[in-house]
Amino acid sequence: MIVVIALLAAGVIYLTLCFTRYGFIKKLSGGSTKREKLFGLMFVAVIFALLCIAFGAVNAVICVLHMLIFFLLANGIARLARKCAKKERGSYIEGYIALIGSVVYLAVGYYLANSVVGKDYSLETNKTLGSLKIVQFADSHVGTTFDGEGLNKYIDEINDASPDVVFITGDFVDDDTDKENMLAACAAVGRLKTKYGVYYCFGNHDKGYYDNSRRGYNSDDLVAELEKNNVTVLEDESVLVDNRFYVVGRADKSEEMESRAGYRKPIAELMQGLDPDKYTIVLDHQPNDYSAEAAAKADLVLSGHTHGGQFLPINPIGEWIGANDATYGYERIDSTDFIVTSGISDWAIDFKTGCRSEFVVIDVG
Repeated sequence: MIVVIALLAAGVIYLTLCFTRYGFIKKLSGGSTKREKLFGLMFVAVIFALLCIAFGAVNAVICVLHMLIFFLLANGIARLARKCAKKERGSYIEGYIALIGSVVYLAVGYYLANSVVGKDYSLETNKTLGSLKIVQFADSHVGTTFDGEGLNKYIDEINDASPDVVFITGDFVDDDTDKENMLAACAAVGRLKTKYGVYYCFGNHDKGYYDNSRRGYNSDDLVAELEKNNVTVLEDESVLVDNRFYVVGRADKSEEMESRAGYRKPIAELMQGLDPDKYTIVLDHQPNDYSAEAAAKADLVLSGHTHGGQFLPINPIGEWIGANDATYGYERIDSTDFIVTSGISDWAIDFKTGCRSEFVVIDVG
């Protein structure tokens, strides 16, 4: 947070200086340098205020930081071009290019975050599973890009895919999801039509990082509502479905954090005693235990959490710092298939540029 605040302050100063170079600002200022800076700051303040009204404070900060990047790039390229051409230019063309580039980039990002598509995968197995159609979604963070009632739209789309089974791999709700929206979202998933049911594992935000009074319910209330709507909650538990396949739901990685004071069983322990001839599907919100899950010979591991990396070009930052084993998509290690979804929504941020919001449709056969 300190870093973000520092970047925002630096961005406001830099953008203020950039805006003083626009012709209309110079005209308004009447040649006064002080007035130029004042009008430049006012221009930044008005843009930030409008963004706050439209998207909220967090997204306004994201927009300003992106504007900062575009102006830095445009000014840097223009400076290099002038140096190569060995002549100065009076008009501030690069400023207009930066402003338009920021708007286009963020407009595309808003569309990608708020328009959900189905992502298809086809997997093969040598085990006697037969055909199985899976739908997975994660990271709804109810209240960010849609509320509890808004989830119904995507439930209809998932039902249209005619899934045999649905898996919800964490962060169904958020720290700021109020009780009314939690109840509406649980009722929405209660409308899912499947052959073998709906299964859920916790994400790092589902239990809430703050006092439960902030949102008016605790994790037990969430579990009760999910179960009331025919969702099977698995936390370091497994279940055999139709004597055909196992579903193993892991406790989230956040349970290992000191603030949670929880415990998460090793995947080898969770899979101990399961029939190795049957297909095993592991639900693990955070994709950061690939080696152990492959060594335990899970057949399919489904994760979310990363939001597909959220923004270009920093999508793989979780992998760079060792927080995640993968950011998005499909990977196979030994005999284990891994899929990370970009999520059906976002945490706090209304923009995605490195990927698109999605639910996953997997045909196994």
